[in-house]
Amino acid sequence: MTTPSLSGRKILLIVGGGIAAYKALELVRLLKKAGAEVMSVLTAAGAEFVTPMSLAALTGQPVRQNLFMPEDETAMGHIELSRWADLVVVAPATAGLIAKAANGMADDLASTTLLATDKRVLLAPAMNVRMWLHPAVQANVELLKGFDGFHGMAVVGPDDGEMACGEFGPGRMAEPAAILSAIEGLLAGPNGRPLAGRRAVVTAGPTFEPIDPVRGLTNRSSGKQGYAIAEALARLGAQVTLVSGPVALAAPVGVERVWVETAREMLAAVAAALPAEIAVMSAAVADWRVDGVASGKIKKAPGGPPSLSLIENPDILAGISAPGKKRPKLVVGFAAETTDLEANARSKLSRKGCDWIVGNDVSDDVFGADGNTVTLFTRDGSAETWPRQSKAEVARKLAAKIADHFKA
Repeated sequence: MTTPSLSGRKILLIVGGGIAAYKALELVRLLKKAGAEVMSVLTAAGAEFVTPMSLAALTGQPVRQNLFMPEDETAMGHIELSRWADLVVVAPATAGLIAKAANGMADDLASTTLLATDKRVLLAPAMNVRMWLHPAVQANVELLKGFDGFHGMAVVGPDDGEMACGEFGPGRMAEPAAILSAIEGLLAGPNGRPLAGRRAVVTAGPTFEPIDPVRGLTNRSSGKQGYAIAEALARLGAQVTLVSGPVALAAPVGVERVWVETAREMLAAVAAALPAEIAVMSAAVADWRVDGVASGKIKKAPGGPPSLSLIENPDILAGISAPGKKRPKLVVGFAAETTDLEANARSKLSRKGCDWIVGNDVSDDVFGADGNTVTLFTRDGSAETWPRQSKAEVARKLAAKIADHFKA
């Protein structure tokens, strides 16, 4: 019989205010099913959306709500509560809770617990898209992620989608299953982290090559597959640097993200991330750029549209695959094809000099979608086609293959 993934683990769940609080109940159910012991702190705002009775029934534990409750302080005071858990999870993590944690404010039980804990904290943000994109919120999140040592807070989500307010964009709390997966990754023991101690660099998303200050050459890559791969490698223990083109995705849990725009910037960021043992080049890098970017917006003229002179961008995959002291031990490329997938992927594998190629047929609405069908081609001539599945599943399967490669 398989041991539950979180057997014997202690999770302290802080439930903030917001419509997403209802997902906290499903998260508790999943945590209990995974074998975890769960205690909960319910903020005053959170109690407007879920009841203490619901949390108590699911956790099997009294719900803590107030900082100055004699019965709570005598049974398990807020300091002891903050040290009891193996991991503190905030779901939903509101803009207010994030701001308090980032600025050392402790005026209620939830914020005091976050300040007093000596354990890692996982935030699952949930808020209106405009709130999430506000520079103050983004600065607070980056500050929390950058705290040294065990105080560095991990973040899962938020997801894109329609919100209760009717707006669309990033801000939806990650689904309970995704939060559980992030928790499992943060608490995995040595057997669950076969890539511990190994460095990996992953590229994701498109590049943007400017034509003038307002226009540019780019493509439809969403970055979802590359982000999922970076997250999957991190969950297996790898120290991951994610070099990302312009996308609307949150940085995966436990991953260092480096923002770039152009192919040349991506090449420089990849070079700076070396040495690494693993390289997964999933970004859709523009093949060409304009030879001479206009300093001002190109205006319409009677003579018709301008002629653009294009020059080749650097070949990042071929460059990192070339023999040398800094060449990663395993280089994985991607081949996005609309026709002749196998022939084109094998040709790219040979030309670029990488070790594996993940070929995917992008002729059927793959860009921006959550699912993918891929074939893994290796230098020994083998090919393994995986049925259509979520990009997260593709990432987990590829990460497992990479772990098995190094184990062998």
